Order: sequence, then C-alpha cells, then structure tokens
Amino acid sequence: MSIEAAEKHRLDEAHANRAAWKKWGPYLSERQWGTVREDYSENGDAWNYFSHDQARSRAYRWGEDGLGGISDDHQVLCFALALWNGRDPILKERAFGLANSEGNHGEDVKEYYFYLDSTPTHSYMKYLYKYPQAAYPYADIVSTNRSRGKQDAEYELLDTGVFEDNRYFDVFVEYAKGAPDDVLVRITVFNRGPEAASLHLLPTLWFRNTWSQPGGGSKPTIERVGSTGASVRARHTDPLFLESLGSYDLHCDAEVPLLFTENETNNARLFGGTNASAFVKDGIDNFIVHGDTGAINPAQQGTKVAAHYQLDVAAGQSRVVRLRLKASEGGVPAGAFGDFDAVFADRLREADAFYASVTPPAIRDDPDRANVMRQALAGMLWTKQYFYYDLDLWLDEHGAGTQLPLPERRRVRNSEWGHMFNDDIISMPDKWEYPWYAAWDLAFHMIPLGMVDPDFAKQQLDLMLRNDYLHPNGQLPAYEWNFGDVNPPVHAWATMQLYLIDKERRGGQGDIEFLKYAFSKLLVNFTWWVNRKDRTGANVFEGGFLGLDNIGVFDRSSPLPTGGYLDQADGTAWMVFFSQQMLRIAVELALEEPLYEEFVEKFFQHTLFIAGAMDRVGDRHDEMWDEEDGFFYDVLRLPDGNATRLKVRSIVGLLPLAAVAVFEEDILQKLPKFGDRARLFLARHPELAASMHLPQKPGVANRRMLAIVDEQKLRRILARMLDENEFFGPHGIRALSRIHLEHPYVFEHAGQSYRVAYVPGDSDSGMFGGNSNWRGPVWMPINFLLYTSLLRLYAYFGDDFKVECPTGSGQMKTLLEVAKELGERLTRIFLRDSGGGRPAYGAASKFRDDPHWRELLQFFEYFHGDTGAGIGASHQTGWTGCVARVIQLNAVLNRDLLLMPGAEAAAARALHGRQEPGLETRR
Repeated sequence: MSIEAAEKHRLDEAHANRAAWKKWGPYLSERQWGTVREDYSENGDAWNYFSHDQARSRAYRWGEDGLGGISDDHQVLCFALALWNGRDPILKERAFGLANSEGNHGEDVKEYYFYLDSTPTHSYMKYLYKYPQAAYPYADIVSTNRSRGKQDAEYELLDTGVFEDNRYFDVFVEYAKGAPDDVLVRITVFNRGPEAASLHLLPTLWFRNTWSQPGGGSKPTIERVGSTGASVRARHTDPLFLESLGSYDLHCDAEVPLLFTENETNNARLFGGTNASAFVKDGIDNFIVHGDTGAINPAQQGTKVAAHYQLDVAAGQSRVVRLRLKASEGGVPAGAFGDFDAVFADRLREADAFYASVTPPAIRDDPDRANVMRQALAGMLWTKQYFYYDLDLWLDEHGAGTQLPLPERRRVRNSEWGHMFNDDIISMPDKWEYPWYAAWDLAFHMIPLGMVDPDFAKQQLDLMLRNDYLHPNGQLPAYEWNFGDVNPPVHAWATMQLYLIDKERRGGQGDIEFLKYAFSKLLVNFTWWVNRKDRTGANVFEGGFLGLDNIGVFDRSSPLPTGGYLDQADGTAWMVFFSQQMLRIAVELALEEPLYEEFVEKFFQHTLFIAGAMDRVGDRHDEMWDEEDGFFYDVLRLPDGNATRLKVRSIVGLLPLAAVAVFEEDILQKLPKFGDRARLFLARHPELAASMHLPQKPGVANRRMLAIVDEQKLRRILARMLDENEFFGPHGIRALSRIHLEHPYVFEHAGQSYRVAYVPGDSDSGMFGGNSNWRGPVWMPINFLLYTSLLRLYAYFGDDFKVECPTGSGQMKTLLEVAKELGERLTRIFLRDSGGGRPAYGAASKFRDDPHWRELLQFFEYFHGDTGAGIGASHQTGWTGCVARVIQLNAVLNRDLLLMPGAEAAAARALHGRQEPGLETRR
C-alpha cells in the first residue's frame, strides 16, 4: 500500500468495523476536577467541591484526566505522563489552572502545552508540554490573579519569570500505532536551559476507578511480568469491562523501577478518615516528592503504576524514553522494541502524506500557513474526550431520582434530563476550560473535522440527536452546567455542510440515510423551538442568551428588570436560518424520494413567515428592522403593551446575513409540485414578498435565492459590517460595533442605567462567569457563518454586485473579494507578521523571538477586537479550528468555480483535489 493511501485505508477499515483503529486515542480530559459530573455538593458549587488540590488524592467518579495522555474508547485503561523537577511541592500529573472564582476573568488554565499533530485514526500523534525547572508558582498564580480586577490583564505563567534563561524542559510525547491494539510511545525531553538539569519522568498506567462505586463490578489489577526488564500486565477481572478491553502489556525500554499503588481515594489526607489500604491514588506522589517508602506496594501490583525514569539532561541536549502498550499475547513479553523506530518513521511519513492530500498546493507552498492549518486540525483531533454521564444514576445519587415522589426530590441542576445516558467519545470545546460538550460548539467543530474524518463528524452530529441525548420534548442538550439552556439552532446547518463535504468524497453520491435520520430528529427539534420560543405565535423568537453571553443590555437568560420580554433579532434570524437549512435538506431528500417534497413546501413557508415578521410592511416601531439606521435590533416589549428597539449595534443585527439559501436553476424543474404551490402561497401572502429576496428572480447561472434581506437591505447592512470604525476589525468582524466605544448604549429604567460599551478584550463584567465577552472581540463561529454567507451571495449575484470595502475606502469589490478579505483577516490572527510575531499572542515576546516557541500555536476562544490577541480558553481549537476550513476555502475557491453551473458540487470537488475540466488555465 502506498504511503499516500495508508491513513485513508485505516479510516475505511475503522468505518467498516474491520479494524478498531480508533480504539485508542487522546480521550483523557485535561481536567476532570471542578466539573458538574463530579459535583456532589449541597449547593451545586462544582469548582470548590472537587478542587485541583484534591485531584491528586481523590478518585474520580465519572472520568479521568492527565498530561498528554490516551485511553481506550471507554476509558477503562489510561496512560499519561507525570513529572517532577525536584522542586515542585507535588508531582505534575495534570494541568493546573484557576477555578472560576480565582481568576479575574473566570477559570483559566495556567500551563503551556500544545497539540502538534494527529492523524484522524490517531495512528500518529504529537504533544508538547513545557515544564519549568524552577518550582511551579502555584500560590503566586492564585494570589496575584485574585488581587486583579476585571479591568486588569490576567497574570500568566510567563509573567511569573519561571521561564527566564530558558530554564525549562520541553517534553514531547509522540504516539504511533503498530496495529489497532499496539501503541508505541516516544517521550523526548529537551533541556532548554544553560545548565544540566534533572527530571523525574514517570509514564503512568492506571485503571479508571469503577469498582469503588455500588454496582461497579470487580477490581482489575496491574502487575509486573517477567523477572528481567520492566513490563507490566493490566487485566480486568469484570466480565462487563472485558467485553470492551482485554489484557494489555506496557513495556519499558530500560530496567527502571516500577512504582505500584491503587487508584483509590486517600480518605486520611482529605477527610481524616480511614483508607482501605496503605496504597492510594497519591501514593506515587508521596513516594517521589516526600520520600514515603511505604506509599508504594512492594508486591509489585495495584491499579496504578508508574515507570520511574531519573533523567540527567545536559544543557541544550535531550533524552529519549521508549514504551510500548500492546495487547497481551500471553507468556513473558519479549522483543518489544525491534521495529520501534521503523514503525514511527512509517506513521510520520503517512501523516505527512495524509495532510498533503487535504492541503491545497498554494498552502503547501506557504509553510507558515500550512503549519497553522495542520496544527488547527491536530488540535481538533486531540480535543476528543471520553464523556461518561448517566443522568438517571447521577440524579439518584443526589436525592433527585425520578423514582422519588416530587415533594421529596432535591432541587439540583439537570433534574429534567434523567433520560440522558452519555458513554461516548465526543468532540469538546476545550478539554481543560470546557471539558464538556456544548451542542452549538460541536456543530462548528464538525466543519474542520469533516475535512479529515467525515465519518466521525457525521457520527458526532447523529449523537446529539439520539434518544439518550435529545430531550423527549425535542430540545438539544446545551452543556452540562444547564442542559436546558438554549443554544443557537445550527445543527441542521452543520448537517447539510457535512453532507456536502462527504458527498464529493463518496464520488458524488450523498449519504441519504445520514440526511434522513438527521432530518427526522431535527423536525422534532424545530417543533420544540416553535412551541417553546415563539411566545405569541407571531413567528418572532426569544431564546435567552443563545450562546452570546453578555452581548445584550440585559442578561437574556434571566427575567427582565423591566418586566415584559424580548423579541430577539438573533433568535428570530437563527430560526430563519434553521428553517432554510431544513428547506435545503428537504430539497436534497425530495430529489431522491418524492415524499419529502411536502417538507420542501413546509419549510419554504416557515422561512417566509419568520423572516417576514422581522420587517413587516410599513414603518413600524415594534419590529426589528430600523429603516433609519439600516440595521436589525432586539425589541423590548413592555408589560403595558409598548415596545422599543434596543439600539445596540452588535452581531445580533448581522446574523440575518447568514440566512441565505441558494439553489441551482433545475431545482424548480425537478420539484414541479413545490413550484406550483410556492407561487400560490406567494399570491396569497404578497406582504411577505415586500422586504425579502425571493426565488422568482434568477441570478448567475439562473440560480435562485431565498434570503431575509433584499438587495437594498443587504447593501445597507454590509456598509456597516465593512466599516473599520464599526465592525470590520483588522482580524475579523467584531461582535459589537466600535462606535459604542465613544457612544455607549444606555437604557434607563426605574432610576437605574443599563449600559453597553465597546470592550474589545476581556469582559469587564461578571455576567455568565466573566470568562467570555461578546461586546467587541472577534469570534470565529459567527465570522465563519458570515464568511460562507458572502460566498453564497457571490454565487448568486456574481461580479455585477459590488460594495465598498472597507466602507469609505473608495475600493469597490465583489462579494467574493470581500469574503476572501475577511478570510485573510481571520487567518492573520495566527500568521507571523512583519515583526515575526503572531497577533494571537499579543505582546508576548517569547512567542515572537524564541525559536522553541514561535512555531507553536494555540487556538483561543475569541480574539481582541483591535489587536487580534487571543482571549478566553487557550485551547478552544473547537470552533476556532474553523480557521483551517477558511484557509482551505480561500486557497481553492475562485471566480470561475463559483459562477459555473453546479458551483457547490464543483467547489467540493476542487476541495477534494479534483480539477474541473478547463479550469486549470483560468484565472
């Protein structure tokens, strides 16, 4: 088999269940402590109930965490690193960060680690952790951040001085698979400092503790095998767990001490209680750091073991440690390292070949851009996590089980979601800051993941629609802090996007069964929205915070201080968007099965009714469109029947631009029944045609378009969006217009002022935990929607439609040129500038000047509206990973592709590396 085809062959084998290439992967969390799942407090204080300090001593109930680690796909057996520099007060077994109450901008990891590479099957992976040689400044980090206010910058690890003189270790961890059940591990430790330094390196293998819980089954064991060498055998004894994982051997490449203990809570340390044995979860820590020789089991067995490498590393030099985790073959293991280097070399070559196949030639010729794209995709793949949460059991354990009479049930979060049973590998937003799935985040994740592993991406979208996730009433789960909160309805959009990505991979034959399943479940979700979030039945929607946290005048998830309620421009625009995507899916299905033509008509009508409610005929003061400003606003409806627009100029008013659906000319010919009924419907409802763009008017290649905004509104909104003094920042579209810097919006009520001002960086309020800010920064998911919307609009309008970009510049550009400019501004966040720095890292000179830092990338949650500096979660490759798709699209899409008939399919073929006939010489 060729190098080029190897990884794709593994993906095919995994999809067909011929070989379990995804059995092992980076499925450990970066943080299990401080999560809702582990919270058994009386008051729901998850952060303080299970703290970082307790994590080294207390067995988890629902999952495991670790540094650069892996596990099997049910997290029965785990492997990760532990480190000690001889100075830290504890072993470094997990990333440290601030709890929500400790950070001046909420929770935040205070470590430097990087996801450098991964193939979709995890046949090759690479991770880097930067470990200071000085004592980690735990107390300094906590106290200094606690003392800072909302207006102050966060105090980062680089600010403490622990990396001065480069006195730190670069610890690289690489994984390569020799077979689905054969994982090779190579750990390379570089001393970047000016003097020799010592490191205790402890690769650790352990079983997730299931046996300590009622009904958890029997206890597994890890024990030494062989009288020479350093090898252990991990085997479960419980039949249930043996169904998913057999026995495994871990081999070390040197005769090193093996330190055994149990993955069980140290009750004596934490609670003053009695331990079941002398060997507990923090036994290895007690032995290494505190010299307690009684803390490890001399019998060389337990449920947790670490191989103890004591490495002396000269200045500027490195040491390599090799291990191999492999399914047991019985007997005494031998010859584990004969083909080790050859396997690694093969997997790395295959990884390079795989990424070459998804990277456009123009990007391959630009190493910095190619590096951004590859690390973005690697981060997406590393941010998978095993997520276990049995809500029925969890509620029982909290005295809130459904078997109790209602008056006896405790009031706890998620009490209405007892049907949920999560036992899956799921794409996370950030495995430290957000080690739990969020439905709308996940939808965006699937766009970049679909570039490299469409089968996994489809499975993830299906997962959220399964009966043990989707609420019986049709609501999608939001996130574990409150599954009943409301996220924007983007699942149908992601489904359609992924279907199209996958369709060309399958040679033009779409996965209709995937689309049919999703559509059937999304019908239920759509009905939930109509029934629950359209208060008056007028096709005007609320929804609460809708993922945009502090963007509004008020906390949109709480009762309004004025009374009454909000008609939300974003909630309503999202529903038009949802309806349009359901229309697109219905069209695709109707082309295969005429039964679905009825749904084409249904969602055409829904789209028009909802969009029409945003701007009814005439100049009214209780609708969202403001004719004077040329912008959409939320409308506050007061208890006395009066209504007023809340004139906050934010992306809430830009979202209607995303509600665009473009169809090829032959759709109406292929669906004649729909065409006839659509014409009759419009004849009965001429008021709906007054302010929208309807499909009667043909565009380029006789395409048809359905959009909230007509051409006049489109130009007016774009004039604001592309104004650099308002939304169009140097690194993308800001979430709030910069005009509010000098002109904050102020709403007065009952002697109190409610104020919204442009805040381009960290949040200056504690709303929604204070760790996110939608009042000025650049957010990748909304930018991605606007970017792709501009491409669709260009495919309809073509070269004849031009706008001034930037507004006031005198430069007239097509919408394709505008889209590419936006895409380039988003990409520039991560690219080196003329001074060698990357805007994402702000003024941090280490990332600009140091050769061991400047090629490393973190994909932050959001970005400063003026400088592009990364803010919020530092490893949220999740939706920020969409930049990989932007890089790919900007390199491939051109005028000829988008203006030719069948542009969507032609673009998909080009993105899969298949050139359109006759286009190779066009410009």
